[in-house]
Amino acid sequence: MGKANRERRRAGEKARRQSRARQTGSVRPPGEGTSSPAEQAELLISEAVRALFGQDDAGFQHWADQLTVHPAVTGSQSADRSLTTLLQRGVATAWRRGWQPADVIRFTGRELGKRHSRLATDVIAAEMRAYSAATVDEQWEIQLTAAGARVWWDGDDRHLPQWAAREGIDRHSVVVCALELLHLLSALPELAPLGPPPGGARRNVPTTARPAQAVDQRILGRVRALLAKAESTEFPEEAEALSGRAQQLMARHSIDHALLAAESGTPEEPIGRRLAIDNPYEAPKAVLLDLVAGANRCRTVWHRELGFSTVLGFPSDLDAVELLFTSLLVQATTALVHAGSRQDARGRSSTRSFRHSFLAAYAQRIGERLDEATGEAVRQAAAEATGRDLLPVLAARQESVEQAVATLFPKLTRHRVGAVRNHEGWVAGRAAADLASLNARSEVTRD
Repeated sequence: MGKANRERRRAGEKARRQSRARQTGSVRPPGEGTSSPAEQAELLISEAVRALFGQDDAGFQHWADQLTVHPAVTGSQSADRSLTTLLQRGVATAWRRGWQPADVIRFTGRELGKRHSRLATDVIAAEMRAYSAATVDEQWEIQLTAAGARVWWDGDDRHLPQWAAREGIDRHSVVVCALELLHLLSALPELAPLGPPPGGARRNVPTTARPAQAVDQRILGRVRALLAKAESTEFPEEAEALSGRAQQLMARHSIDHALLAAESGTPEEPIGRRLAIDNPYEAPKAVLLDLVAGANRCRTVWHRELGFSTVLGFPSDLDAVELLFTSLLVQATTALVHAGSRQDARGRSSTRSFRHSFLAAYAQRIGERLDEATGEAVRQAAAEATGRDLLPVLAARQESVEQAVATLFPKLTRHRVGAVRNHEGWVAGRAAADLASLNARSEVTRD
């Protein structure tokens, strides 16, 4: 983010110089000397975005007003057409910078709000029409489907007016929203690519891979059912047993998958997936994800400023990490709600420090329990794997993951996530982790 911040500062200084020049009359007003409404619209948009980079609120409002009322650009729909074109171009640039649909939508919501993320979803849907389905990676399709990214409007030139009607807002609000989204897209930093962008994938999946995928979905279905029960039960002991069963089932499935791939010679490489790390208390949440990932032979890289972590591992392991992390967060949140607010001896609120310490302790204890469950699954599998040496297979996969991390993040650094200052929260967090759902297998493997 350092490079992006420097670029923002330089752009801001330039915008402020131009704003001062306009105030002294040394810059020609938009519309004079331009040859078409489209050029006038693009000039107004460019000035508005520059004002945002320069944190020039008055200047931004001026140019946004011009885009709303200037007769040369509103009467011909040039403003709408230019905004739509530039937004789609911004999304295409995001793909080249390593961003994926879910990343853009999530980050937009984090930085600007839900309305902007809905506009970003529409822009992504419009941009994706330019690519053949055969050249779009399967993970992208999954993300697009989950986001509900589809073209629902009638004609690109009419998208923004129809979107305004759908949102129940006036034209000025639409223009402001579109400009703010364009500014955000233009400032996105480079990310490590986690797969081919649209147009670069080749969806020629061998038929031999389909049965394994079907098995994965059945296992994941059982895991989801276990974790759903763990999240909904009112009995901590039951939640603990259910979560434990889920982790052990996932660990054993991962081991079986690794052995099958090694025996068949089927090529398989680690891939990446980005998972949200939301405020508040993002540091202990990032630690929890890291520990869940480690227990499932994956690695994480936390992008604190962007609100997510990149998880690297083999596909079946990533599925396990995502499912279990999501469920454990739900269970931790439920435990925090039950714990209520806290005050110190002077009557001041200590709820924030309590909850931070609670989640830090929860993460540490969950990590210990997951390691125990995974170790037991490995021991059982090794005892049953007659004629097969399990440990070298697992070690080779771990080495592949480490190599993927080194390749994608060659300048990776480590940082401490902060001290724990609330003893009561720490004790309560470890207790909640002891009751969180993770193990066993016999009840789950029955059809």
